[in-house]
Amino acid sequence: MFLCADLVNGYSPNWSISNNYSSLHESMKMKAGKIFLLLLCLNVITIGVIANPPTCDANLGEACSDSSEWQGEFFPGIPKIKYEGPSSKNPLAYKWYNKEEEILGKKMKDWMRFSVAFWHTFRGSGSDPFGAPTKSWPWEDGTNSVAMAKRRMKANFEFINKLGVDWWCFHDRDIAPDGKTLEESNANLDEVVALAKELQGTKIRPLWGTAQLFMHPRYMHGGATSSELGVYVYSAAQVKKAMEVTHYLGGENYVFWGGREGYQTLLNTDMGRELDHMARFFESAAAYKKKIGFNGTLLIEPKPQEPTKHQYDWDAATAANFLRKYGLEGEFKLNIECNHATLSGHSCHHELETARLNSMLGNIDANTGDPQIGWDTDQFLTDIGEATLVMLSVVRNGGLAPGGFNFDAKLRRESTDVEDLFIAHISGMDTLARGLCNVAKLIEDGSLAELVRKRYQSFDSELGAQIEAGKADFDMLEKKAFELGEPKVASAKQELAEMIFQSAL
Repeated sequence: MFLCADLVNGYSPNWSISNNYSSLHESMKMKAGKIFLLLLCLNVITIGVIANPPTCDANLGEACSDSSEWQGEFFPGIPKIKYEGPSSKNPLAYKWYNKEEEILGKKMKDWMRFSVAFWHTFRGSGSDPFGAPTKSWPWEDGTNSVAMAKRRMKANFEFINKLGVDWWCFHDRDIAPDGKTLEESNANLDEVVALAKELQGTKIRPLWGTAQLFMHPRYMHGGATSSELGVYVYSAAQVKKAMEVTHYLGGENYVFWGGREGYQTLLNTDMGRELDHMARFFESAAAYKKKIGFNGTLLIEPKPQEPTKHQYDWDAATAANFLRKYGLEGEFKLNIECNHATLSGHSCHHELETARLNSMLGNIDANTGDPQIGWDTDQFLTDIGEATLVMLSVVRNGGLAPGGFNFDAKLRRESTDVEDLFIAHISGMDTLARGLCNVAKLIEDGSLAELVRKRYQSFDSELGAQIEAGKADFDMLEKKAFELGEPKVASAKQELAEMIFQSAL
């Protein structure tokens, strides 16, 4: 840079022309060279500025330094989000989510139990398989250091407080960097968790925590289902630590998502052995939960594929069958993610009802996918009809507590403003709140429930009661068939059911 400074200081555009053409030519060559060097230096300086964006918001002035200490707000200009009602045009206000409003016997906040997902909100970069990151939040310094992790944690709790929610969710390696050894990783996690405990105060808690057993190369064959014993052992140690910190932070659930627990081909896979190993792993987790006095619910999150070709917890029915086979149905419930439901060929409503009817609905990862795209896009749920169906299952379940709604959703790659984080969450919360209001209207109207009741009313008879009680054998039913003759089959009234449902939206 001394060369650039000397060049700038020494450059003068008012050079005199020599009478000698040769001297003139040499002088012009020297000056042209200096101009080129000057432009080159300015370009280097410009690139340096772009490549290293400021880590502090411009509105903070000199309140932030290069150290890990951030003075002032992370979200200046963003107020605490308040309820303003459906007529509000303010993008930074709730239109439908009025957390203290009582609906169907509970406050809206108790039906919802909204949670912020740390990984998408504070680690989402906007990158995809075809493009580099598009997001660089002003507090980021480009490192994955413990100091940077602590700064993110402070931003997380300012965001949560301004949004007005009481819950957050995390993976262990999202909130603290991986170390060179397990001991170093645990120490990093302890340092960041100590800060999180302080920042939580007495009100905010993790809805759930989990261990990231899918990103590191050691987990390329899975964690609990890896063909390598050493990886199984390491996975157990990482989950043990993650359960401990979730318990320490007052978490109410612990999630297992098996992104690598599956196979790419059965040609080199002993599926029976891998499933047995996974069951043993879950048995150990259930035992350790009791040992440390963790009263939270253990949750399995079904997903059919991605990143693995076939995951063992394909959908709610598959996961429920797995738990029953190994006698774990009393130890685990399910965390249903709407986008995972569509990837498995189901609607979110189907998966929620399957979990509910199996007494396994424990939590919901609130998001949606794009019907034109065949992968897990993790978009915020904004479809009022789908939200109403989701809330119909939640109300039938009597709520989700100690679970809730975690926004496992991320901004689109092209959304790069800090305020977009707030707008996305506000939209998702309002959508589900509106869905709850619609369910209340459906229940109050009663037409849909009456339509369903009438459809099955033939079973509200003596014979129907015997069938449902398991007291009607085939001999009895054959005699009734001869007696009753050809049965009459009524219309299902699907179009009427859809009309009633749509009228509530």
